[in-house]
Order: sequence, then structure tokens, then C-alpha cells
Amino acid sequence: MYKLYLELLVTFFKIGLFTIGGGYAMIPLIQQEIVNHGWLTFKETIDVIAISEMTPGPFAINAATFVGVKTGSIPGATFATVGVVLPSFIIVTLVAKYSARFKDQPLLQYALYGLRPAVIGLIASAAFLIARTTFFMTPNGSVCIFADIRNVLKMVNWRAVLIFVVAIIASLKYKIHPILLIVLSGVLGVILYSV
Repeated sequence: MYKLYLELLVTFFKIGLFTIGGGYAMIPLIQQEIVNHGWLTFKETIDVIAISEMTPGPFAINAATFVGVKTGSIPGATFATVGVVLPSFIIVTLVAKYSARFKDQPLLQYALYGLRPAVIGLIASAAFLIARTTFFMTPNGSVCIFADIRNVLKMVNWRAVLIFVVAIIASLKYKIHPILLIVLSGVLGVILYSV
């Protein structure tokens, strides 16, 4: 069991250390690490993302805590959560101590200019993976591979697409608060999927 705790600590330390750009940028690495370790399936990872998004607190901490509890109970949650938070604690402490010395360095600004598009790419990658899993499921629950383009429309989860479109319109056009949007989407899910 101690090996699992150490593995959770090291894995989530790596996730916290090598993902720049916040929780959404972490999604591809979290998904890859969790599935590669065999802690959760890809579909379960998408569920973790949904649960982490709808619960209070930072996404990465929620995801680490959830995976830790699922794999190693309360001690597992503790090790995973400490692992994901520790790199940020160390980096912020160092940046606070040395930022005045390097803030006017052009190389630092250039590095930040390079990181911004990478963060957008990571977020887009996560969005693509979640969308593919949500919108295109085969009857047995696995993600479809588009071998026959004629069957693509048969594999689309139209209820998920409808909820997505409603959420986008409600968010962009009507500026509905995200908390209300999450609640309404849950209600709409109950209505559409219970029929």
C-alpha cells in the first residue's frame, strides 16, 4: 500500500510541476497518467473532470483528491493532493523571492510569450478529448473510431450535443452565471436521459 501512496505522490507532483496554465491545461496530462497507471478508465477520467469542475475548489486539487480516494482511500487522497500542490508552493515561493530581480529580463518575457499558445493548445486538446468521448459513443460505451464515415451520424450522442449547444448559447448570448448553467445542465441531463 505504501508503494501506491508514493506512486500517487510522485505522479501528481509531476502533474503539478509540468503543467503550466492552470487546471484546464492539466487535463491531458492528468488523463494520460491516470489511465496509464490503470487507476481509472478513460471514461471514468472524463467523469472525474466533470465532478472536479462542479465541486468547489481548484480543478487539479479536486481531481487529485478524487483519484486518491478512489485508489487509496483517505491516505491516497492526502498523498495525491499534497503531490499536486507541492510544485506550485515551491515555484510560487521561488518566484516571489526572485521576481524583482528578473522581471525586466526580455528572455523571461519571450518565454511567457511562448507558453501562452502552448497553454491554449493544451486546453484545446483537453476539450477535443472530452468532446470526442461525450459526443461520439458506441452502443457498448466505447469511443467510436470513424472507420465508416456514413455511420458517424448514427454514433452521435444528440442529447449531449443539445446540452452543449444550450450551454454555449446560454453562456455566450445570455451571460448565465456558470453555477446556474451547471445546475440547469444537470436538470436537462436528467430530463433528456431518463426518457
